[in-house]
Amino acid sequence: MADNTGNGIHVTNTSGNVVIGDNNTVTSTVNGSEPARDARQEELLQAIRRLRADLGGVVPSEQTAALDAELSDAEDEIEGTGSAGTGRLAALRRALTDAGAVTGILASGVAVGQAVGALLGG
Repeated sequence: MADNTGNGIHVTNTSGNVVIGDNNTVTSTVNGSEPARDARQEELLQAIRRLRADLGGVVPSEQTAALDAELSDAEDEIEGTGSAGTGRLAALRRALTDAGAVTGILASGVAVGQAVGALLGG
């Protein structure tokens, strides 16, 4: 709420940034940390990143595009919440299986499969 009666402008009850006047710059700093991840989720995240990088060197296909999309979603989920949920892990496992011709020959693909298996319990 802005009040410009009296001496100057007073802004109260804000939950964000406020700019008044021309040619102003707003800088917003968020203090906090990333969600906590256990070692297995961190291992999966690193393996996902390696596999995504390795996929850039293979001939693209429908299966590798779908796998990359699942990897991206899993990466976002781990970064955002600290872990990939069971549904996301199951979807990632299916995408790995569907792209098996490629992921089976990439060490990073094997690493993601092992990390997903450990998190899903088998």
